[in-house]
Amino acid sequence: MESKSHPSSITEAPSPSSTEVLPVKSQWRYWGQYLTSRDGWIGDYDYLYLITPNIWPLNKKYQGVEPPFYGLDDEVPILLTLLLGLQHALTMIGSVVSPPLAIAGGAFYLNSEQTQYLVSAAFITTGLATALQVTRVHLMKTPFYIGTGLLSVVAPTFDILAVCFNYTDMRYSNGTCPTDEDGARLPCPEAWGAVLGTMLCTLWIQILMSLVPPKILDRIFPKVVTGTLLLLIGVYLISNGMENWGGSSNCHGGKGFYALCPDTAAPNPLPWGHPKLIGLGFSVFVSIVLVEFFGSPLMKSASIIIGLAVGCAISGATGYWSREQIDATPVGTFLWVHTFQLSVDSALVLPLLILFVCEAVSCMPDILATAEISRVSIDGPEFQSRIQGGILCDGIGSLISALGTSLPMVSQAGNNGVISLTGCASRRAGWCAAGILMLMGVLGKFGAVFGSMPPSVLGGMQVFLYSTIAVAGVRVLALIEFTRRNRFILTVALGIGFMDIVSPDWFRSVLTYTGGNVHLRGFQQGINLIVETPFIIAAVVGVILNAVLKEEPRRVLP
Repeated sequence: MESKSHPSSITEAPSPSSTEVLPVKSQWRYWGQYLTSRDGWIGDYDYLYLITPNIWPLNKKYQGVEPPFYGLDDEVPILLTLLLGLQHALTMIGSVVSPPLAIAGGAFYLNSEQTQYLVSAAFITTGLATALQVTRVHLMKTPFYIGTGLLSVVAPTFDILAVCFNYTDMRYSNGTCPTDEDGARLPCPEAWGAVLGTMLCTLWIQILMSLVPPKILDRIFPKVVTGTLLLLIGVYLISNGMENWGGSSNCHGGKGFYALCPDTAAPNPLPWGHPKLIGLGFSVFVSIVLVEFFGSPLMKSASIIIGLAVGCAISGATGYWSREQIDATPVGTFLWVHTFQLSVDSALVLPLLILFVCEAVSCMPDILATAEISRVSIDGPEFQSRIQGGILCDGIGSLISALGTSLPMVSQAGNNGVISLTGCASRRAGWCAAGILMLMGVLGKFGAVFGSMPPSVLGGMQVFLYSTIAVAGVRVLALIEFTRRNRFILTVALGIGFMDIVSPDWFRSVLTYTGGNVHLRGFQQGINLIVETPFIIAAVVGVILNAVLKEEPRRVLP
């Protein structure tokens, strides 16, 4: 396949782009040709490339061959746009479903209907935020934009999980979330309403940070801080994935209804860590690995969903998965089918403020990576504008998401592999992906599949996905110069962060308050949440050390 940018017969009528506005007559002529011609629909792209497995001799034709590259505003055949949009959407599925499933089952213990709804809401709000990110809307009479204008995807942030886990631990321990007579945790939707309400009050700091020049943010939050943040998030979340892999965190030492995994009412319940449950998780993990080795480009983009499909098929065939929840779910759904009573918890204010500050910074390397692979400038005023637009879009995406009862959003680079494999950075594929994601959310049965799958199947996917976050942190840390100063900052920040992971209650008994001042108690609980959330306390320590410690000048001794 030779590299090209346009299907041959469409180049006679140039397409509308971000830098050129054609007369109305020319636009009608272009779209008429694009929508009615064979080249507009199919072009001369080698579609066999997308479905050819990486197995010799089937792949012999494509060894050493790069696909044609489509830039941000290049024309892409309609069929190829649909296929590539589907690829980007499939790549995002793991990142979209894992956070709501993790907090619904492992933090707030929501019922199956609420869990399925959170998954659907995550798909809809992800599609909306991604469409805004790809479009890049200019704010009138200002130099600012909303969005990067790249094929950047926006998805629920994993960072919120650690905050939610620690927050609900606190609420269950002080009795503000219910438990049964055996001490097993019962659903606590009021706590999720408190998170949503506090998010709506704190996310504005991320929107304000989009006005700060990226160079200043990079000085305050260098790679030694952001890399540490990503690494700790990945390691922390892997432990949650392992709990699900073993059968579910609820039944690890559970009693009564949770004496067996995932609960005593499930088909064929087993003790936590039973070899059969471990095997279900391995079926997902191994399938993802095999697809990466032997799959076609289209299959590699969908490795997560293929792994989940294999795990679900095996669990269904062996009697560990019931279709009752799927059959009972309506075909269609939308936002606000389920609602949560909003409130503001002072204990969440400080942790969420720090979280949104971290979100504003952590998206910068991902936007840089997407810009680089999209072959656009990664320096200068235009790129700085893209960074600011991406941060602003994440903030507004989180606002839309919180109003839609879903999780905060952040730009991700998880689809860069698709851009690299297919050679398509066109925004048309991004808009198509956003539409497909919203359609997945509206189709209630789709969310019900994820909400009802056995926790062991979900855990096998989560361990793989969370490991990629840790690897992203290692990649960022590999870019820094390992001077004595940077090594010291890493040692202190990672040391405290890992201490939080291996012994999560190490600080719980140090800062306590038993008086009657409600506001002081909320402040104390907020400080505890900061200290007991690994990536937040590590980020705070890293920022302080980076500001205080100066790099020692290098001198050559005579």
